[in-house]
Amino acid sequence: MSDTTTTADVETIDNPDANRYEARVSGDLAGFSQYIRTDELIAFVHTEVDPAYEGRGIGSALVRSSLDAARVQGVPVLAVCPFYTAWIARHPEYQDLLYTSKSRVTD
Repeated sequence: MSDTTTTADVETIDNPDANRYEARVSGDLAGFSQYIRTDELIAFVHTEVDPAYEGRGIGSALVRSSLDAARVQGVPVLAVCPFYTAWIARHPEYQDLLYTSKSRVTD
């Protein structure tokens, strides 16, 4: 494995059977983002990057890919995972995807 992995070398896919997005480099699983999907939203609950790939943009590739997919699908995102929360805070162009509760107002 090369120490010069770039986001261009990262393939991200949605694996709905495992409820996660996966990042692969040369076919090897480099990381994943676990999610829970409901009729109302997609909640990203955990992101993990293999230590051998840390610091190479794997986590960012996972977040960007999954949020771009959510945008295309028109699904709001609940960022439970601290990595997602921090990443979205640094990328305001994705903040419009954040889920807002439709709670009822009662008297």
